[in-house]
Amino acid sequence: MREIEQSPNPGSMGTNPGRLRKTVAMVGMMGAGKTAVGRALAARLGVPFLDSDAEIEAAANMSIPEIFARDGEAFFRARETEVIDRLMRAEAPVILSTGGGAFLSGRNREIIARNGVALWLQAELDVLWERVRHRNTRPLLQTADPQATLARLYGERVPFYAKAELAVRSGRRIPIETMVDRVIEKLATRPDVLETGGAAPGGEQ
Repeated sequence: MREIEQSPNPGSMGTNPGRLRKTVAMVGMMGAGKTAVGRALAARLGVPFLDSDAEIEAAANMSIPEIFARDGEAFFRARETEVIDRLMRAEAPVILSTGGGAFLSGRNREIIARNGVALWLQAELDVLWERVRHRNTRPLLQTADPQATLARLYGERVPFYAKAELAVRSGRRIPIETMVDRVIEKLATRPDVLETGGAAPGGEQ
């Protein structure tokens, strides 16, 4: 998944930034880079990376669009909550990428807060549209005017994403490793989440 431009060079914070103590649930809009950044973050921290959508697809043996088409969004959301609950209660901390609509559920927010921490990857609407406009794997965008649909979803969802405990801003063509650096800097402000063994690195905003 290449929502954000790849960087061939390792991140500036090195390969051992600290010990993850709590599961980090990546939340945010489709196209924000949750999977791409989350996967690279997990590799940097030496922990597993999980994707709630991929877990749902594996359990159902069908794609997310197929689940939406056959069973509807309500069915999908119920399965999503079951999967997030299971993954957030894993014995060892992981990096978990969640679907764009997952954090709208109060139940999901409660599960994430009780078992880990939510980190919102923020991206502006024009950046999101640039990243998703040529994809046909987003069932909620299969409308007559997908750009308008994305704008509506953005307006509806941002207030829920703002409930996340942590947030890091993304942007156009920021290398993945730079985003990982920013996320680690943010996590390091929470020693209960990321134990660095020293002072937290300089903040990013």
